[in-house]
Amino acid sequence: MAPRANWKGVLKVAELTSQISLFTAASTSERIAFHTLNRKTGHRVQRQFIDAETGKPVAPDDQVKGYETGHGEYVMLEADEIAAAIPESDKTLDVQAFISCDEVDDVFFDRPYYLAPSNQATEEAFALLREGMRAKKVAALARAMLFRRMRSLLIRPSGAGLIASTLNFDYEVRSADEAFADVRDVKIEGEMLDLAEHIIKTKTGKFDVSKFDDRYEAAVAALVKAKLEGRKIEPPKPVAATNVTSLLDALRESAKGTARATAKSTSKASEAKTRAPRKKAS
Repeated sequence: MAPRANWKGVLKVAELTSQISLFTAASTSERIAFHTLNRKTGHRVQRQFIDAETGKPVAPDDQVKGYETGHGEYVMLEADEIAAAIPESDKTLDVQAFISCDEVDDVFFDRPYYLAPSNQATEEAFALLREGMRAKKVAALARAMLFRRMRSLLIRPSGAGLIASTLNFDYEVRSADEAFADVRDVKIEGEMLDLAEHIIKTKTGKFDVSKFDDRYEAAVAALVKAKLEGRKIEPPKPVAATNVTSLLDALRESAKGTARATAKSTSKASEAKTRAPRKKAS
């Protein structure tokens, strides 16, 4: 059974249109979540909004959004005023341009969504756009009113459908110059660079998301299980400190370690091949 769509509308490129459904591609709903309890009673506690000056609880009907215009000065905005100011969505995902797939910096990526045709009548138009983008190796930049905000999206072919990633606005992305302002220009060359390149080469692999485990989730799940069974869980031992005294020594030790690991892996593969039964000649 197909999941429930988060949004439905029309994907539009010039005069070409297709009815589409948008689905959440990544969700945090499966993560372990905690409730806050009263230690004495074991009951859940509830949050309240408290007046910062009087210290008294504020009833929901008395709560209103405010925009700060100065220190301690606010403009109150009613919910219907905010709703009236937001442009109405025409449910159109309008493609503005086609660009190279790698033209957008990763820091602009926000949330991924799946796009699929929502009815058979426009599947051909959807497929035409998808395959055209795949053939030209391009992505589409589009705009739409999503969840009460005008959003820009980058759309790319993916299997039988499309992936639409919402993009951060320019003002939301901080300048890298600020983060890297204190990084010195260090020249790396000679043996150190050779060793670094060797380590990278021997540890080169492929991205497989199934190989990455959420150790926090696993640790919390083990803790909960131990508590239910009345066992005491032992904390993991800290990583032992090494006796390496310099960056060059660390690189040399790392290179030796990767060489040993590679040799061990090759040996196991060779043994497995030797033990494998040979097919009988017919």
